[in-house]
Amino acid sequence: MSDTLKVALVQKRCGPRSEDNLESAVAAVDAAARSGAQVLCLPELFRAPYPCQSEDVARFDLAEPVPGPSTEELGAAAARNRMVIIASLFERRAPGLCHNSAVILDADGKIAGL
Repeated sequence: MSDTLKVALVQKRCGPRSEDNLESAVAAVDAAARSGAQVLCLPELFRAPYPCQSEDVARFDLAEPVPGPSTEELGAAAARNRMVIIASLFERRAPGLCHNSAVILDADGKIAGL
């Protein structure tokens, strides 16, 4: 067993379309895996332009449950690449209750922590 752990850190611009941002994040996972990364960290709240920059209540529509669409897609990428992914998501725990959460997806694609 190697004493080295290869970690990939992703920094990217987030556009207005949440689906495009998720797609580019999954592409970054695949690219990092090809480079030998075992752990990948995505940018804070990567699904949209940073929502905390203004007090716009419409931005709360961007929140999602965990598990949810992002964890399903990223979980599949984690399992496909046998990689741990740490992703910051705008989590909706209940109506009106949202958090800037970090989810850890294990190399089998399952949620290992929140």
